[in-house]
Amino acid sequence: MLSETLISKGYQTVVPAKIRKAHKIMPGDVLEWIDSEKGIIVQPRKKRTLNDIIGLIKTEGDAVESKKRIQKGLK
Repeated sequence: MLSETLISKGYQTVVPAKIRKAHKIMPGDVLEWIDSEKGIIVQPRKKRTLNDIIGLIKTEGDAVESKKRIQKGLK
């Protein structure tokens, strides 16, 4: 799906409606911009809900490492 947007004077842009709907991008979600050899990759990072994080934290182990893993989207 090809979509294009214009960059404003303040370097802002709008996520096209087709893309927002197809990927369920909502206010509060973050778009990650990755510079690669093939060009720019833009991917959504969804806002976490309580249901997303239930069961991710272990009762034993390193709490800091668990937090870093969760922030990266790993379980």
